[in-house]
Amino acid sequence: MIFTNLEVWKEARILVKLIYSHVASFPREEMFGLQSQIKRSVISIPSNIAEGCGRNHTKDSLQFFYVARGSAYELEAQLYLSCDLGFINENQLNNILKQLELVRKLLAGFINFYKAQLPG
Repeated sequence: MIFTNLEVWKEARILVKLIYSHVASFPREEMFGLQSQIKRSVISIPSNIAEGCGRNHTKDSLQFFYVARGSAYELEAQLYLSCDLGFINENQLNNILKQLELVRKLLAGFINFYKAQLPG
């Protein structure tokens, strides 16, 4: 399976661009704090989807897709914290969360597809 053709991977890339455009305005002192953690979380999503697609066994692939899903939830928590701290406003938060929710739904469907491939 070519990961670059997957809708979930394409939407995750859009999420990365969206996040990077918003965290650029974070305070300078957050460069190695919350801003860095948010970037790592969002980058983890398409990266783990790609790596999972490169695995030879369905069970191995699923593990990477689960990591991507975990990163999506981690990102959500960090976004709420960013809003609480005033680094992003509620409109920005809601805009990002819409894209994040789309990625999570596509990822859930992708995981279910792979789980159906497991024997027994």
